[in-house]
Amino acid sequence: MQTLTSPPHLTAPQQQPDPLWVVTGPTASGKSALALELAAAIGGEILSMDSMAIYRRLDIGTAKPSAADRARIPHHLLDLVEPHEAFDTARWCELAAQALADVQARGRRAIFVGGTPLYLMAFFKGMLQGPGRDEALRQRLEATERATPGALHAELTRRDPAAAARIHGNDLRRLVRALEVLELTGQPISEQQTHFGSDEWQRPCRIAVVQRSREELHARVKVRTEAMLEQGLLAETEAVERAGGFSQTAGAAIGYAECRDFLRGRFKDRTELRNRIRRNTHQLIRRQTTWLRRLPDTIACLPEAGVTALRERLETPVSARPHR
Repeated sequence: MQTLTSPPHLTAPQQQPDPLWVVTGPTASGKSALALELAAAIGGEILSMDSMAIYRRLDIGTAKPSAADRARIPHHLLDLVEPHEAFDTARWCELAAQALADVQARGRRAIFVGGTPLYLMAFFKGMLQGPGRDEALRQRLEATERATPGALHAELTRRDPAAAARIHGNDLRRLVRALEVLELTGQPISEQQTHFGSDEWQRPCRIAVVQRSREELHARVKVRTEAMLEQGLLAETEAVERAGGFSQTAGAAIGYAECRDFLRGRFKDRTELRNRIRRNTHQLIRRQTTWLRRLPDTIACLPEAGVTALRERLETPVSARPHR
């Protein structure tokens, strides 16, 4: 049975009275732009909570903040490893704890910004200490997936449907880990992550969710996809392939996965490439929206309300907010 451990560097509640601020939302909701203005308004710094922005040179497809934005507002947890390198949630939590301590030591407010659910849950609710890596088992599972793409997700769906519903079929790292836990402990990983579904937070936080209508999100995805392709997403993908390639996790990122398929001749033309990126982004948005709806006591944030309204709501304790 896995045991729950507190997030790294977690201080006692009386030593950390002010809840941390989180700005999240589905892809293309505009959360990064809004958080940037919030940080500028309060003299804050941004801690990226994006599992793909950790990779160096994956800039266009991850919509990383520009050099001008980074010069304007300090950003942390970007460009941590090369695209071919392995990286996991535990390592991100360690680095996030270090970055948070540094920001707070300088008397600044940290704003966590991004849409990676596992990072948010692991950092603010604590991680489960599961069994160690079994390299032989992992190699066997990865070989199975190479021989029959989709086999691992199908197996996980059969044995742990709750976990399979949360893990994308292209996320080989998490699929392997879920099946590894099953094999080594005999228990589904979903049953060992029940603390994620509780209302308790080991790190007090206030979570603002940037909301837009489905139609508006899809319109923004259309514009964003065109812009990324025009800015050189294919060339960026080719450059990474030449310089060492992608890890399984980095290579599954939306935008890069489709560009890699295009470069291998799997799409008939750039129109199909564009449409595949858009379709897969829409699917990601649906998964993110479903997950965000399950979070307790979140702050609904409409972009048009502006930064002042967002700041006021983040500063207001949950108990003092009007019921939604």
